[in-house]
This record gives sequence, C-alpha cells and structure tokens, in this order.
Amino acid sequence: MATLYIVATPIGNLSDFSSRAIEILNSVDQIACEDTRTSLVLLRHYGIEKPLFSFHQHNEHQKVDHLIHLLESGQSIAIISDAGMPGISDPGFLAVRAAHQHGHRVIPVPGPDALTTALAASGLPCDRFTFEGFLPPKKGRQTRVKNISDSEITSVVYESPHKIIKLLEQLNQFCGNDRWVCIARELTKKFEEIDRGLLGDILPAWKSRKTIKGEIVVVVAGKEYSED
Repeated sequence: MATLYIVATPIGNLSDFSSRAIEILNSVDQIACEDTRTSLVLLRHYGIEKPLFSFHQHNEHQKVDHLIHLLESGQSIAIISDAGMPGISDPGFLAVRAAHQHGHRVIPVPGPDALTTALAASGLPCDRFTFEGFLPPKKGRQTRVKNISDSEITSVVYESPHKIIKLLEQLNQFCGNDRWVCIARELTKKFEEIDRGLLGDILPAWKSRKTIKGEIVVVVAGKEYSED
C-alpha cells in the first residue's frame, strides 16, 4: 500500500537523526521537502539519494494534488521540513489531511522538535501547555500576547531574532516583571543557549545585547506560577 511518511528531521545537530528515519527515507519513492537545498545537506550527509520535490508554505495548496496523485499511482512519499516535525509550524498539515481523506496510510516517524525540546529544558510546568507557534506580525498580535498573559498554563511561542525584543516588551507590558520565562535559542546547535528567569531580569539583559541570532523558542509560565 502506498504510504505517506511524516518524517521528523534534526533541529540542529545532525546526529539526532534516527536510524528509522534514515531507513524510511531510503525506502520511499520520492521525498517532499520544505526546501530542497536545505534537505540536500542532510540527505547527502547520510547518503540518501531519492527524487525530491518542493513542498513549502507558498506552494503547499498546489502541490497537495501532485502528492496525492503520486500516492494513488502506488508510490510511497516522505514529507520532511527544514527542521523538526512537518506540520508543526511547517508545511505538512494539508498533505496529511488529504492523504487521510483519500484513504491512504499515514505513518509518522517521530524525532526532535523545538517545541517539546524547549519546554522540557525550561524547568517550567509542562504537564499542560499551549503552543502558539509564530505570532502574527501585526493584526491580532497584541490580543494573542494578552491571552498568553492571562493563561493559567504554560505557553510556548516561536519567535525570530529581530522580533524577540518586541515580544519580550509586550509580554512585560501584560505580564509584569514577575512572570517566569525561558528563552531557548539555537537548540542542539553549537551556540545553544537556555536563558531562564523573571521577565524583569530577562528583558533588560536581552535589550543590552548588540546582536541576536538564531532560532528562538520562548516558554512563558502561567500567571499563577511562582518559585517562592
């Protein structure tokens, strides 16, 4: 039976790629990649040579029909993103939904993702949490930040380096100085950083930095959380 495999890829350290993921990618007929250039670095590192086609946020709607056509022709397809699990703030949801709707088998191949990695490393409550992904750049952003500030459970946000100060300032505006946060930057990479503390301490420290680079995950404790 033709199968759609959802394969998680390393979020930084290539050694985190599982042997099962390598086996699956070597077995499929084609691989759908968020960015074929980025994926080639990983695939060549492990000697994986398969036909690739792009499947990213700008062509996902158009490429779903192509992907389903391949499955219906009997080909098994793997979908990978640049890093982490496809569908989690990355393309993949539409493909998986369509595969289910057309009666094809869907098999996940789990691996590292920035969301749970940052959450586990934060030292903040992770029995219940809300994943916000990337906040909207303008419309609705302030409302989402206020919802985070009002939440009684931990929230997790993805943010870009050039917007991290704005996010911290908005969180500080609604949460105040005494809210616990953890900023996880460049997870599993050479310059990995996990900075944890109260917003009142974290914000000025990050504002004083000359440059901020890398991929960032922000974990925000619920409003009732305290370490007193």
